[in-house]
Amino acid sequence: MSALLEVKNLNVDIPLAAGILHPVQDLTFSVDKGQTLCIVGESGCGKSLTSLALMDLLPKKAVRTGTSILFDGEDLLKKSDRQMADLRGNRVGMIFQEPMTSLNPSFTIGNQMEEMMLRHRRVSRNEARERATYLLQKVGIVGAERRLKQYPHQLSGGLRQRVMIAMTLMCGPDLIIADEPTTALDVTIQAQILLLLAELQREFGMALILITHDLGIVARVADRLAVMYAGQIVEQGNVEDVFGEPLHPYTRGLLSCIPVPGKTERGAHLGSIPGIVPSMIGDIEGCHFRDRCPHAWMDCAKGGVDLRALDQLRAYRCLMSPSDSVARATELEMAE
Repeated sequence: MSALLEVKNLNVDIPLAAGILHPVQDLTFSVDKGQTLCIVGESGCGKSLTSLALMDLLPKKAVRTGTSILFDGEDLLKKSDRQMADLRGNRVGMIFQEPMTSLNPSFTIGNQMEEMMLRHRRVSRNEARERATYLLQKVGIVGAERRLKQYPHQLSGGLRQRVMIAMTLMCGPDLIIADEPTTALDVTIQAQILLLLAELQREFGMALILITHDLGIVARVADRLAVMYAGQIVEQGNVEDVFGEPLHPYTRGLLSCIPVPGKTERGAHLGSIPGIVPSMIGDIEGCHFRDRCPHAWMDCAKGGVDLRALDQLRAYRCLMSPSDSVARATELEMAE
């Protein structure tokens, strides 16, 4: 299957008084049509800036560079501001973390949804209103026509998120980027929103990039997984492969923090990752994770550590071979 989105060596640099911040470094990944890719990692690892870089919505001082960002064969790095504006909301949609700050409080829900379609399609306002009503019903909002006349502050957090999803679907995009769309919602609403996204993706055949820090979400909805740490992808592959046999120590550390039903005993201590994330201001020599890694040795501090590709889908950023990685992880578990 050909990739709908193919990112090669994406970097984001932000000049600060203390030096150059490198929040996104050498990112390479792809998403096929109809596929769900989850980008996971702790807060501050560069997940959200990656999504903004793909959409060319970075802060003014930020500099985006890379070999290419190919979307359906076209390089987004070479497109003008006008061309990107024509693409955003049309073929590529984005669902932001907090819908209350993404929706304009001065306009009704209907006006904002209609504007999306009127901007990109040659349709009448009545056609746009019919599309908006249909999609609000599709995302499970009762009384859609009445909701279109309301303002964002008149809706609950869950309803606003459903409105954002419906608005993103107005032009039938090929790709949706969802930046932690359930962060501000309670657990019950989170499950409903995730189920809704999965159903809509299957129905409309869209590709989905879901950015999250919740590995439980990944296990439920993802086809492929990319694990980020300190601005870099440290492991990627099919979800079953990464969860079944994680090769990077950081991935194993994340998975050890999750209780496993039937395996984790009541009252037992969950795993943790010692140390703190390194500063991403200036250049970091060697492996970014070495100061927190239980398997680090002298070579980990030398030069840069590149992604090691095992096949077309699986790769990890570590000096250890796959067999050494699994063996050392087993030794550590036995020692504990």
